[in-house]
Amino acid sequence: MRTHTLSVLVENKPGVLARIAGLFARRGYNIESLAVGPTENEEFSRITVQVAVSTELVLEQIVKQLNKLVEVLKIVELEDAASVSRELMLIKVKADPATRSQIIEIVQLFRGKTVDVHNDSMTIEATGSPDKLRALLEMLAPYGIRELVQSGLVALGRGGRSLSDRAKIDRIRLVGGPGN
Repeated sequence: MRTHTLSVLVENKPGVLARIAGLFARRGYNIESLAVGPTENEEFSRITVQVAVSTELVLEQIVKQLNKLVEVLKIVELEDAASVSRELMLIKVKADPATRSQIIEIVQLFRGKTVDVHNDSMTIEATGSPDKLRALLEMLAPYGIRELVQSGLVALGRGGRSLSDRAKIDRIRLVGGPGN
């Protein structure tokens, strides 16, 4: 199985996320990671979805099915080398006064932040690639991870091009492109 990251530009309307998630569920595709939010233009939202597929044919089917949805305006696969991607993680770690300085040192190595300190725990905020966050978790595991929450992957293509380039979106709408 290979993981693919799709950046999907959609109309910012109620129910769009449910329709897209339903499409994945109905066809038995598992979403590995999902992040949704508004773009620089309030008319659009961007959905970043990671999906693990067995073949390129399966990925092609997913893209074709997404393109059939009226609210989907554009889909781009973001290759690792041609994009910047990050996740956010909050980690609550057991930390007594004897281990607190060691944990702080590890967090600083990974450019994380300590966002809460309690008598017997610390909460750490870390952002980065999935590999970086996995490495941080491995370093913190011996201290005892009490709780963990992680955002979905967000990603942008490198360079000057934009998924929501206004001229391209207008052209898609005019010529009856994807979803129309």
